[in-house]
Amino acid sequence: MAIAAAPPLKLSPYLDPQQQPRLQTEFNPIKRVPFLSSRNPLLCVCKLHRYNFKCCLPSSSSTNSVTPAQYYSFLDESYRGSRVLTNEELEKLKALESFVYLQELESGSLWVRVMRIEEMDMTVGLLALSFAESMLMSLQYEALLRFFVKQYLIERRASMPHAVTLVGFYREEGGKRGEELAGTVEVCFDKRGANASPPTPTPPRNSPYICNMTVTKELRRRGIGWHLLKASEELISQMTSSKEIYLHCRMIDEAPFNMYIKAGYNVIQTDSIFILLTLQRRKHLMCKKLPVSNSFPEPDMSESGEEPSS
Repeated sequence: MAIAAAPPLKLSPYLDPQQQPRLQTEFNPIKRVPFLSSRNPLLCVCKLHRYNFKCCLPSSSSTNSVTPAQYYSFLDESYRGSRVLTNEELEKLKALESFVYLQELESGSLWVRVMRIEEMDMTVGLLALSFAESMLMSLQYEALLRFFVKQYLIERRASMPHAVTLVGFYREEGGKRGEELAGTVEVCFDKRGANASPPTPTPPRNSPYICNMTVTKELRRRGIGWHLLKASEELISQMTSSKEIYLHCRMIDEAPFNMYIKAGYNVIQTDSIFILLTLQRRKHLMCKKLPVSNSFPEPDMSESGEEPSS
Protein backbone atom coordinates (compact mmCIF):
# COMPACT_ATOMS: atom_id res chain seq x y z
CA MET A 1 0.00 0.00 0.00
CA ALA A 2 1.56 3.22 -1.10
CA ILE A 3 0.91 6.08 1.26
CA ALA A 4 1.79 9.66 0.47
CA ALA A 5 2.62 11.94 3.38
CA ALA A 6 1.65 15.59 3.30
CA PRO A 7 2.58 18.75 5.23
CA PRO A 8 1.48 19.20 8.83
CA LEU A 9 -2.04 20.52 9.18
CA LYS A 10 -3.60 22.58 11.92
CA LEU A 11 -7.08 21.53 12.91
CA SER A 12 -9.74 24.13 12.40
CA PRO A 13 -12.19 24.91 15.22
CA TYR A 14 -15.80 24.11 14.49
CA LEU A 15 -17.72 27.15 13.29
CA ASP A 16 -21.15 27.97 14.61
CA PRO A 17 -23.98 26.83 12.30
CA GLN A 18 -25.53 29.40 10.06
CA GLN A 19 -28.63 31.12 11.37
CA GLN A 20 -31.52 28.88 10.33
CA PRO A 21 -34.24 26.83 12.07
CA ARG A 22 -32.66 24.54 14.64
CA LEU A 23 -33.68 21.53 16.62
CA GLN A 24 -32.78 22.71 20.12
CA THR A 25 -30.71 19.77 21.27
CA GLU A 26 -28.04 20.50 23.85
CA PHE A 27 -24.92 18.40 24.36
CA ASN A 28 -22.73 18.42 27.42
CA PRO A 29 -19.39 20.09 26.62
CA ILE A 30 -16.23 18.10 27.19
CA LYS A 31 -12.67 19.12 27.80
CA ARG A 32 -10.66 18.60 24.64
CA VAL A 33 -7.02 17.68 24.50
CA PRO A 34 -5.17 20.27 22.41
CA PHE A 35 -3.73 18.83 19.24
CA LEU A 36 -0.63 20.47 17.89
CA SER A 37 -0.37 19.15 14.36
CA SER A 38 -0.63 16.06 12.22
CA ARG A 39 0.75 15.05 8.90
CA ASN A 40 -2.22 14.67 6.65
CA PRO A 41 -3.40 13.20 4.41
CA LEU A 42 -1.99 9.68 4.24
CA LEU A 43 -2.89 9.01 0.65
CA CYS A 44 -2.99 5.44 -0.54
CA VAL A 45 -3.43 3.29 -3.61
CA CYS A 46 -4.82 -0.15 -4.03
CA LYS A 47 -4.96 -2.99 -6.54
CA LEU A 48 -7.82 -2.59 -8.96
CA HIS A 49 -10.66 -5.07 -8.97
CA ARG A 50 -13.87 -5.41 -10.92
CA TYR A 51 -17.01 -6.43 -9.07
CA ASN A 52 -20.57 -5.31 -8.51
CA PHE A 53 -21.36 -3.31 -5.44
CA LYS A 54 -24.31 -2.19 -3.39
CA CYS A 55 -24.59 1.11 -1.58
CA CYS A 56 -27.35 1.71 0.97
CA LEU A 57 -28.14 5.26 2.06
CA PRO A 58 -31.46 6.90 2.92
CA SER A 59 -32.57 9.68 0.62
CA SER A 60 -31.54 13.15 1.77
CA SER A 61 -34.98 14.38 0.71
CA SER A 62 -36.73 12.29 3.35
CA THR A 63 -39.39 14.23 5.21
CA ASN A 64 -39.22 12.07 8.32
CA SER A 65 -38.43 14.09 11.41
CA VAL A 66 -35.24 13.33 13.31
CA THR A 67 -35.35 13.22 17.09
CA PRO A 68 -32.44 13.03 19.55
CA ALA A 69 -33.29 9.41 20.39
CA GLN A 70 -32.65 8.43 16.77
CA TYR A 71 -29.03 9.54 16.71
CA TYR A 72 -27.84 9.48 20.33
CA SER A 73 -26.54 5.94 19.89
CA PHE A 74 -24.46 7.08 16.94
CA LEU A 75 -22.85 10.01 18.76
CA ASP A 76 -20.28 9.70 21.52
CA GLU A 77 -18.65 11.85 24.16
CA SER A 78 -16.02 13.16 21.74
CA TYR A 79 -18.83 14.59 19.61
CA ARG A 80 -21.12 16.01 22.28
CA GLY A 81 -19.75 19.53 22.46
CA SER A 82 -21.73 22.71 23.02
CA ARG A 83 -23.32 22.54 19.57
CA VAL A 84 -26.82 23.11 18.35
CA LEU A 85 -27.47 21.08 15.22
CA THR A 86 -29.66 22.25 12.38
CA ASN A 87 -32.38 20.02 11.00
CA GLU A 88 -30.28 19.53 7.86
CA GLU A 89 -27.29 18.40 9.92
CA LEU A 90 -29.45 15.94 11.86
CA GLU A 91 -30.76 14.45 8.63
CA LYS A 92 -27.21 14.08 7.35
CA LEU A 93 -26.12 12.41 10.59
CA LYS A 94 -28.96 9.97 10.17
CA ALA A 95 -27.82 9.27 6.62
CA LEU A 96 -24.22 8.71 7.74
CA GLU A 97 -25.33 6.29 10.42
CA SER A 98 -27.23 4.23 7.84
CA PHE A 99 -24.58 4.26 5.12
CA VAL A 100 -23.31 0.80 4.16
CA TYR A 101 -21.26 -0.16 1.11
CA LEU A 102 -21.21 -3.92 0.48
CA GLN A 103 -18.84 -5.74 -1.85
CA GLU A 104 -18.10 -9.37 -2.65
CA LEU A 105 -14.44 -9.96 -3.52
CA GLU A 106 -12.86 -13.12 -4.90
CA SER A 107 -11.45 -14.02 -1.49
CA GLY A 108 -14.19 -12.77 0.81
CA SER A 109 -16.62 -9.97 1.68
CA LEU A 110 -16.03 -6.27 2.35
CA TRP A 111 -18.33 -3.72 3.90
CA VAL A 112 -17.61 -0.04 4.48
CA ARG A 113 -19.41 2.27 6.92
CA VAL A 114 -18.83 5.20 9.27
CA MET A 115 -16.32 4.56 12.07
CA ARG A 116 -17.93 4.04 15.48
CA ILE A 117 -16.42 5.23 18.73
CA GLU A 118 -15.48 1.70 19.83
CA GLU A 119 -13.54 1.27 16.59
CA MET A 120 -11.42 4.40 17.02
CA ASP A 121 -8.43 2.74 18.73
CA MET A 122 -8.02 0.09 16.04
CA THR A 123 -8.34 2.75 13.35
CA VAL A 124 -5.73 4.86 15.15
CA GLY A 125 -3.38 1.88 15.19
CA LEU A 126 -3.78 1.30 11.47
CA LEU A 127 -3.17 4.95 10.58
CA ALA A 128 -0.19 5.24 12.93
CA LEU A 129 1.51 2.19 11.40
CA SER A 130 0.80 3.43 7.88
CA PHE A 131 2.13 6.88 8.67
CA ALA A 132 5.33 5.43 10.16
CA GLU A 133 5.72 3.22 7.10
CA SER A 134 5.27 6.06 4.62
CA MET A 135 7.73 8.32 6.45
CA LEU A 136 10.27 5.54 7.12
CA MET A 137 9.98 6.23 10.84
CA SER A 138 11.04 3.80 13.54
CA LEU A 139 8.22 1.94 15.29
CA GLN A 140 9.58 3.25 18.60
CA TYR A 141 7.62 6.39 17.81
CA GLU A 142 4.37 4.43 17.45
CA ALA A 143 3.01 5.47 20.85
CA LEU A 144 3.58 9.16 20.04
CA LEU A 145 2.05 8.73 16.62
CA ARG A 146 -0.98 7.03 18.13
CA PHE A 147 -1.49 9.97 20.48
CA PHE A 148 -1.45 12.55 17.71
CA VAL A 149 -3.56 10.44 15.35
CA LYS A 150 -6.18 9.81 18.03
CA GLN A 151 -6.49 13.50 18.84
CA TYR A 152 -6.84 14.18 15.13
CA LEU A 153 -9.62 11.57 14.74
CA ILE A 154 -11.46 12.95 17.76
CA GLU A 155 -11.37 16.44 16.26
CA ARG A 156 -12.43 15.19 12.84
CA ARG A 157 -15.26 13.14 14.32
CA ALA A 158 -16.55 16.33 15.95
CA SER A 159 -16.93 17.85 12.47
CA MET A 160 -19.61 15.35 11.40
CA PRO A 161 -21.69 15.54 9.29
CA HIS A 162 -19.36 17.85 7.33
CA ALA A 163 -16.57 15.26 7.32
CA VAL A 164 -16.43 11.58 8.26
CA THR A 165 -14.02 8.70 8.77
CA LEU A 166 -15.02 5.48 7.03
CA VAL A 167 -13.79 2.02 7.98
CA GLY A 168 -13.84 -1.15 5.93
CA PHE A 169 -14.19 -4.63 7.43
CA TYR A 170 -13.24 -7.82 5.64
CA ARG A 171 -14.31 -11.42 6.19
CA GLU A 172 -12.38 -14.10 4.32
CA GLU A 173 -14.48 -16.71 2.60
CA GLY A 174 -14.38 -19.89 4.64
CA GLY A 175 -11.90 -18.30 7.02
CA LYS A 176 -11.82 -18.77 10.77
CA ARG A 177 -10.52 -15.31 11.66
CA GLY A 178 -13.91 -13.62 11.47
CA GLU A 179 -14.25 -10.00 10.44
CA GLU A 180 -11.21 -7.73 10.70
CA LEU A 181 -10.40 -4.11 10.03
CA ALA A 182 -9.36 -3.88 6.39
CA GLY A 183 -8.85 -0.17 5.83
CA THR A 184 -9.94 3.39 6.45
CA VAL A 185 -10.49 6.62 4.52
CA GLU A 186 -11.52 10.17 5.42
CA VAL A 187 -14.05 12.13 3.41
CA CYS A 188 -14.67 15.89 3.69
CA PHE A 189 -17.92 17.15 2.18
CA ASP A 190 -17.69 20.95 2.41
CA LYS A 191 -15.71 23.89 3.80
CA ARG A 192 -16.97 23.31 7.34
CA GLY A 193 -15.44 19.85 7.25
CA ALA A 194 -12.19 20.95 5.62
CA ASN A 195 -8.89 21.24 7.48
CA ALA A 196 -7.68 24.71 8.41
CA SER A 197 -4.34 24.19 6.62
CA PRO A 198 -4.80 21.78 3.69
CA PRO A 199 -1.82 20.36 1.80
CA THR A 200 -0.51 22.11 -1.27
CA PRO A 201 -1.55 22.50 -4.01
CA THR A 202 -4.63 23.66 -2.11
CA PRO A 203 -7.98 22.19 -3.15
CA PRO A 204 -11.16 24.31 -3.08
CA ARG A 205 -12.37 24.37 0.53
CA ASN A 206 -16.02 23.90 -0.34
CA SER A 207 -15.47 20.84 -2.56
CA PRO A 208 -15.46 17.20 -1.43
CA TYR A 209 -12.00 15.90 -0.60
CA ILE A 210 -10.71 12.34 -0.02
CA CYS A 211 -7.66 11.68 2.15
CA ASN A 212 -6.04 9.42 4.78
CA MET A 213 -6.78 6.20 2.91
CA THR A 214 -4.87 3.08 3.88
CA VAL A 215 -5.33 -0.71 3.89
CA THR A 216 -4.20 -3.23 6.50
CA LYS A 217 -0.87 -4.64 5.35
CA GLU A 218 -1.92 -8.30 5.57
CA LEU A 219 -5.00 -7.63 3.42
CA ARG A 220 -3.42 -5.75 0.54
CA ARG A 221 -3.65 -6.91 -3.08
CA ARG A 222 -7.33 -7.83 -2.71
CA GLY A 223 -8.93 -4.74 -4.21
CA ILE A 224 -9.94 -3.28 -0.84
CA GLY A 225 -8.46 0.16 -1.44
CA TRP A 226 -10.17 0.44 -4.81
CA HIS A 227 -13.50 -0.13 -3.10
CA LEU A 228 -12.72 2.31 -0.30
CA LEU A 229 -12.37 4.90 -3.05
CA LYS A 230 -15.65 3.80 -4.64
CA ALA A 231 -17.44 3.87 -1.29
CA SER A 232 -16.16 7.41 -0.69
CA GLU A 233 -17.48 8.57 -4.04
CA GLU A 234 -20.84 6.91 -3.45
CA LEU A 235 -21.19 8.64 -0.10
CA ILE A 236 -20.17 12.00 -1.56
CA SER A 237 -22.78 11.66 -4.31
CA GLN A 238 -25.45 11.19 -1.64
CA MET A 239 -24.29 13.81 0.86
CA THR A 240 -23.59 16.81 -1.37
CA SER A 241 -24.68 18.29 -4.67
CA SER A 242 -21.07 19.06 -5.59
CA LYS A 243 -19.78 16.71 -8.27
CA GLU A 244 -16.11 17.68 -8.21
CA ILE A 245 -13.95 15.53 -5.91
CA TYR A 246 -10.34 16.33 -5.04
CA LEU A 247 -7.43 14.33 -3.64
CA HIS A 248 -3.64 14.48 -3.49
CA CYS A 249 -1.10 12.00 -4.84
CA ARG A 250 2.65 12.19 -4.32
CA MET A 251 4.66 12.34 -7.52
CA ILE A 252 6.80 9.39 -6.44
CA ASP A 253 3.75 7.14 -6.00
CA GLU A 254 3.38 5.75 -9.50
CA ALA A 255 0.91 2.99 -8.62
CA PRO A 256 -1.53 5.29 -6.79
CA PHE A 257 -1.27 7.78 -9.62
CA ASN A 258 -2.18 5.12 -12.18
CA MET A 259 -5.12 4.01 -10.07
CA TYR A 260 -6.52 7.51 -9.76
CA ILE A 261 -6.15 8.06 -13.50
CA LYS A 262 -8.07 4.83 -14.17
CA ALA A 263 -10.73 5.95 -11.71
CA GLY A 264 -11.25 9.15 -13.69
CA TYR A 265 -9.09 11.68 -11.81
CA ASN A 266 -6.97 14.23 -13.67
CA VAL A 267 -4.01 16.33 -12.52
CA ILE A 268 -4.97 19.99 -12.24
CA GLN A 269 -1.92 21.31 -10.38
CA THR A 270 1.47 20.11 -9.10
CA ASP A 271 3.64 21.30 -6.21
CA SER A 272 6.52 23.63 -7.00
CA ILE A 273 9.95 22.06 -6.84
CA PHE A 274 10.69 24.46 -3.98
CA ILE A 275 8.44 22.39 -1.71
CA LEU A 276 11.43 20.04 -1.42
CA LEU A 277 13.13 22.71 0.68
CA THR A 278 10.53 22.01 3.39
CA LEU A 279 11.45 18.28 3.34
CA GLN A 280 8.12 17.38 1.77
CA ARG A 281 7.41 15.29 -1.30
CA ARG A 282 6.00 16.99 -4.36
CA LYS A 283 2.31 16.24 -4.86
CA HIS A 284 -0.30 16.33 -7.59
CA LEU A 285 -3.71 17.81 -6.88
CA MET A 286 -6.18 15.65 -8.77
CA CYS A 287 -9.86 16.15 -9.51
CA LYS A 288 -12.73 14.05 -10.80
CA LYS A 289 -16.17 15.17 -11.91
CA LEU A 290 -18.76 12.62 -10.88
CA PRO A 291 -21.09 11.60 -13.70
CA VAL A 292 -24.82 11.45 -13.18
CA SER A 293 -24.50 7.68 -12.94
CA ASN A 294 -21.23 6.98 -11.14
CA SER A 295 -19.46 4.01 -12.71
CA PHE A 296 -15.86 2.90 -12.54
CA PRO A 297 -13.79 1.63 -15.46
CA GLU A 298 -12.74 -1.96 -15.49
CA PRO A 299 -9.62 -2.29 -13.33
CA ASP A 300 -6.33 -3.45 -14.77
CA MET A 301 -5.67 -6.71 -12.94
CA SER A 302 -1.96 -6.41 -13.68
CA GLU A 303 -1.73 -3.39 -11.36
CA SER A 304 -0.54 -4.02 -7.83
CA GLY A 305 -0.76 -0.65 -6.16
CA GLU A 306 -0.74 -1.89 -2.58
CA GLU A 307 3.00 -2.04 -1.99
CA PRO A 308 4.46 0.38 0.54
CA SER A 309 6.21 3.24 -1.21
CA SER A 310 9.92 3.83 -0.69
